[in-house]
Amino acid sequence: MLATDDPSARPEVWTFGALEQQIERIAAGLTARGLCQGDRVALRLDNTPRFPLMFFAIAAAGGIAVPTSAQLTPREAVALLEDCEPRFLCVDPGLELANAPGDLLDHADMAALADTKDRLSPRSTDPNEPAYLVYTSGATGRPKGVLHAHRAVWARRMMWADWYGLSAGDRLLHAGAFNWTYTLGAGLMDPWAAGATAIIYHGEKSPLVWPRLAQAVDATLFAAVPSVLRQILKYGPETLGPDGLRAAFTGLRHALAAGEKLPESVRESWRDAVGTPVYEALGMSECSTFISSGPAPERAPKPGFIGAPQRGRRVAVLPVDPAPEAPEALQPAPIGAVGLLAIDRADPGLMLEYWRRPEEEAAAMRGPWFLTGDLAEMDADGDIAHHGRADDVMNVMGYRVSAQEVEEVLARHPAVADCAVAELQVRPGVSVIAGFVTPHETPKTSAEELISHCAILLASYKTPKEILFLDHLPRTANGKLKRRALSIAHARQ
Repeated sequence: MLATDDPSARPEVWTFGALEQQIERIAAGLTARGLCQGDRVALRLDNTPRFPLMFFAIAAAGGIAVPTSAQLTPREAVALLEDCEPRFLCVDPGLELANAPGDLLDHADMAALADTKDRLSPRSTDPNEPAYLVYTSGATGRPKGVLHAHRAVWARRMMWADWYGLSAGDRLLHAGAFNWTYTLGAGLMDPWAAGATAIIYHGEKSPLVWPRLAQAVDATLFAAVPSVLRQILKYGPETLGPDGLRAAFTGLRHALAAGEKLPESVRESWRDAVGTPVYEALGMSECSTFISSGPAPERAPKPGFIGAPQRGRRVAVLPVDPAPEAPEALQPAPIGAVGLLAIDRADPGLMLEYWRRPEEEAAAMRGPWFLTGDLAEMDADGDIAHHGRADDVMNVMGYRVSAQEVEEVLARHPAVADCAVAELQVRPGVSVIAGFVTPHETPKTSAEELISHCAILLASYKTPKEILFLDHLPRTANGKLKRRALSIAHARQ
């Protein structure tokens, strides 16, 4: 279902039968155009039904779908395309790219594919056959591709009971965009696989869009990042009245939160204002969500903890210090100790590989474990508390952003002598990306000028929201930036 914020507008509704026909026709059209098994097809599309139709048609034809964000600047988008070398590039109007690799499929081309008379019959697929490639920020500053197999969709079933409580009768409204793995999985793959309704929104977003849509479509589940829930709680009562949110979400069983840490204050405020619980999950592009609270009594949220590993998952907290080859490095850390969060490499939802990055892939493995890069602790009940990233990847507003990538752009400005980028807590539970700059004496510059400079070269979610000028930046004896020290020293209480 494609819905808008206009109460007078009728939503666009698709049946599963119509989706199947369209996907098989598009798949046949792609094959006729020369798509071969393993070919990449990049998607630079808006949040409309065309995105999932193309995504699943590519997989059905044996190709590898590569979702990309429409927010990426041309420079950023072309860099990803040069890395994955797509056979085709699907582009919506207004998102065209100059000198991009791959044969262009524009709006008219994609419409023609959907009108193909032939239909590609379903084929037998190896569970380990590559299906889609997503890009995520890494500690090196260069986004890396995460290659997933067809089995990843089946593996998501472990979330249905232990996070969603998902059934065929649900109507799931997701506040994200399809290029993000959180939305692609929780907002589309899971409801469709369960026979439930996926509700897509295409239009200008504001905090009040979501309660209005939830009421219009009678949503039973609402998925978002915690910052969206916070905005709804802040602006909803002002416009809708003290009981307006409860009335708007009258059909809601519960909300789902992932992408960033859920403050306990937001969980409590949501229950007070809406009357439903919020269930949190921790995941990553490499394995989607694998730890969560949920509607089952034994999975009720515990203050300070995200939840427990979903049934079918094997998760451990490993020691941080031992050398990777030491025997003790493979043994779990003591209960209550902070260590590296790890997933069993045999998990069917785990990625196949980092695309053409064997060194980074090897660095993420420790014996039978995949290291997530998160710091965590496990209590005696098996619940997991999250303690942030072990590397310098920031997690702000649900987006993973490489500090180094932003620093490289900020350093290009002629007035910047030295710089660092880190998360800055502006109030409890709310962080933004901040640039810490040591300026040259000349030319003089302002925070606004530096933010504008970054906005030209970076997506909006990567662009610093604040610039602080310092006499010097904290560094180790080896010259490495101490970003965490900046975050702590300048956090606002």
